[in-house]
Amino acid sequence: MYEETKRSKVVKYILIGIALLFVFVMLVLPLVTVICEAFKSGAEVFWQAVSDDYTVKAIVLTVEATVFAVLFNTVFGIFAAWSITKFRFKGKKLLTTLIDLPVTVSPIIAGLIFVLTFGRQSPIYPLLSELGIKVTFAVPGIILATVFVTFPFISRELIPVLESEGTDEEEAAALMGAKGTTIFRKITFPHIKWAFLYGVVLCAARAMGEFGAVSVISGHLRGKTNTLPLHVEILFNEFKYVPAFAVSSILVLMAIAILIIRSVVEYKGKKDA
Repeated sequence: MYEETKRSKVVKYILIGIALLFVFVMLVLPLVTVICEAFKSGAEVFWQAVSDDYTVKAIVLTVEATVFAVLFNTVFGIFAAWSITKFRFKGKKLLTTLIDLPVTVSPIIAGLIFVLTFGRQSPIYPLLSELGIKVTFAVPGIILATVFVTFPFISRELIPVLESEGTDEEEAAALMGAKGTTIFRKITFPHIKWAFLYGVVLCAARAMGEFGAVSVISGHLRGKTNTLPLHVEILFNEFKYVPAFAVSSILVLMAIAILIIRSVVEYKGKKDA
């Protein structure tokens, strides 16, 4: 018995050590390298890189695209999760499948889809041009691409929670004369609030780091359609390594902040469960 316990402890520590080594090599070491390279030439050079006009505009555009993606997917995610879990209708499985489509489609393909849909070769381009609406190589295209790649994150967090909760409480409230908005606000949302916040955090994290789809549809217009990941690529291709790592460190800090928020939300959710 003692020998078996001893062997199990050895196996446990070996597995823990392998996991920690993998996390260090694949996650911690690259993040530390980015921060070190960002300050390699001193704080002054770092500040010049992150306060550059193009960098500031890239940050603003990244935040703008992220906010729009989160807002749109919040509305869609709640509506989609509610309809899928609370109602029976034809095409329900098709809707569920389509929600997962952005996860399976390459971001590069997603960008090409929007270029073909709204670009000059599109049949609707003359109408868009007449209305003065520009999608490709413009901010609206970047927002559309970001919304597309983050499409399932909120709805996919809400659907399992709503399915597990069932409909008994909502039906009882409806029988007592409660309106739909009241039922959602007083009964449904308290059950899904942590899953909802977790989905929002994941959606924001994915939106901030999106590269492929945005790269295709943006046109790489510096100061106009470059998000932070695209700006980093341009700096790196121009062999401006220190500014590239300095700007990359902003994304790293954003990622760490998102990770902390996600951990807090996850902890709160488990605590209230």
